[in-house]
Amino acid sequence: MDKNVLVLGATGNLGAYSALALHDAGFDVIACGRRPHDNGFFESRGMPYYSIDITQKQEFDRLRGLNIGTVVDFAGELPSRCAFNPQMLIRSITEATVNVLEYMRLEKCEKIIFPTTPYDLFAYHETGKPIDPDAPRGFPASGDHSVYAIAKNAAVDLIESYRNEYGFSRFILRFFTIYQYHPNAYHYADGKMRMMPYRSLMERAARGEKISIYGNPNRVKEMVYIKDFVKVVVNAAKSGRCGGFYNIGSPERVTLDQMIRGIVEVFSPPGHRSEIDYDSTKPDTLQSMLDWSKTKRELDYQPVYDFISMLRDFKHEMETEPMAGLWGRSEDYAQRFAENAEG
Repeated sequence: MDKNVLVLGATGNLGAYSALALHDAGFDVIACGRRPHDNGFFESRGMPYYSIDITQKQEFDRLRGLNIGTVVDFAGELPSRCAFNPQMLIRSITEATVNVLEYMRLEKCEKIIFPTTPYDLFAYHETGKPIDPDAPRGFPASGDHSVYAIAKNAAVDLIESYRNEYGFSRFILRFFTIYQYHPNAYHYADGKMRMMPYRSLMERAARGEKISIYGNPNRVKEMVYIKDFVKVVVNAAKSGRCGGFYNIGSPERVTLDQMIRGIVEVFSPPGHRSEIDYDSTKPDTLQSMLDWSKTKRELDYQPVYDFISMLRDFKHEMETEPMAGLWGRSEDYAQRFAENAEG
């Protein structure tokens, strides 16, 4: 561990937990985010923080000479975190990746860890079979993830090109939702800000309200917890392999019925549990599965959180808010949501 690890997007959901996990694993971590400051969050934990806009090539000059060996790039816009803006998706994902790769070339960095979307394998969704991590990539022709998948594909292609030209190792991590507590329970869907579905279910369960399960209750989902996910990031940073594409799935896929019943078990107050009913007239949820055997084999991915233990830890973090110094508290975001709704 002679060289430092640079975490881009360190103030975001995945970046923050990854920076902490890498630091705990013994790496010297430099945290970077677009925010002007981190409220001293990283500095207080022994990690310097730089405010960097990765869409601006010249800003990387501030990171020169830091002896970076590995870049963990979790920066870039998400379609669920902003109103639809295709230019910003291309700028913050594809164009920014060129800036990152040029920085790596100039600084003679050795490795990049980069997230991609399972929507690059959209053609294999709904097959009923786990998707091979090395299946040919594509993108959905329409929908709010179409441009996002295009931007990610282009970024991955650039990484592959630079790898072939300059010998970087690369670890491309593919996953659906990584579940974790964040005080911001809201996202954009179909151009409107609303509470994330699973957070809404937790709220309903906490109030003991009835919950309806739509469509086929036996459809399954990948349910990966952040504290399992970051182990892959750490192991990729440690790995001497040249890397590749790695799917990250859950230890046991969870049916929609198991998901709702688990949320009720953990979040409903004793003696006032939510009633559950079924509505088969509503559309089925998406069902796509990822084959993560390669991740297990090459990066020693061994998730330890089953769905119930994940929910219990999630609830604990919801109550204690350990990242409040970086992200604020839930009431801050609830107030902003209310103000946007009124506007």
